[in-house]
Amino acid sequence: MKKRFAVLTSGGDAPGMNAAIRAVVRTGLHLGHEVVGIHEGFKGLLSSNFRLLTARDVGGIVQQGGTMLGSARCAEFKLDTGVQKARTILEAANIDGLVVIGGNGSQTGAAALAATGFPVVGIASTIDNDLLGTEISIGVDSALNVALEAIDRIKITASSHHRAFLVEVMGRNCGYLALAAGIAGGAEAIVMPEVPMEPQVVIELFREAYQRGKAHAIGVVAEGARYNAATLAQYCNAQKDQVGFDLRVVTLGHVQRGGAPGGFDRLLATRFGVTAVECLDQDATGVLVGLQKGQIVCTPYALVAGKTKGIDQSLVRMIGMLAA
Repeated sequence: MKKRFAVLTSGGDAPGMNAAIRAVVRTGLHLGHEVVGIHEGFKGLLSSNFRLLTARDVGGIVQQGGTMLGSARCAEFKLDTGVQKARTILEAANIDGLVVIGGNGSQTGAAALAATGFPVVGIASTIDNDLLGTEISIGVDSALNVALEAIDRIKITASSHHRAFLVEVMGRNCGYLALAAGIAGGAEAIVMPEVPMEPQVVIELFREAYQRGKAHAIGVVAEGARYNAATLAQYCNAQKDQVGFDLRVVTLGHVQRGGAPGGFDRLLATRFGVTAVECLDQDATGVLVGLQKGQIVCTPYALVAGKTKGIDQSLVRMIGMLAA
């Protein structure tokens, strides 16, 4: 039976969102359904900002960063009245199911809508990589590679001038990007919310690198850490004689979220998008599509909504082993 599905993107953009949209639209059409794009996330849903999408509408977007559907904050949707209103609007538009592409906050909202009985399937998409139900989300790999390229470039100039750099990466309250970028980038210090580190420890790590004869020192700092890069730099510069190196700060910011998705994210997003529509087609809803042990899995919202996962402790243990 022909159905009408809708898709929206919500929260912070992530490289690969467009690949997921493309997969949702073309899979839906392949299965004989209509697919409606909702512009500007939940805000667009509540204002009925809908558009029927064709295969051509999503042509040429798989390599593009950002989201062709746009995203926006929506305070109204955080209220029970907003969620009920959203269901009423969707039903009035004869929409039989909704795919929500987004991160933790977006999936919490999607779970609230699913709790009303409306068919919803979520796709894990956030560079923060803090969603339960998936080992990695859409956008993480691309954002990590942007951070690594920056660290590699910074390391070259750091060695040329015998300096230390603090590189601040995104991730909100999750330190995954800092941890992964720090290990893969050979950082001397990794500062993240999950593993508290006092400024004096950063100084000691940099001084030890200096005493070992290294030409540079790199510290990777998660934006959500207790001490951000600017605060750490102020502390270190006040005790410059202990550090050994001159210290500079580079804040990568939103540059990590923009740009084209890499091959991993394009394929991951496509797999997520296909699975999400298949779930709607088979009435297997109220779930988040993610990746676990190399397999695409669907986890009930009851197990993941409103929760965040911790970082991999095996990676944390590597930090001390690799410092030399």
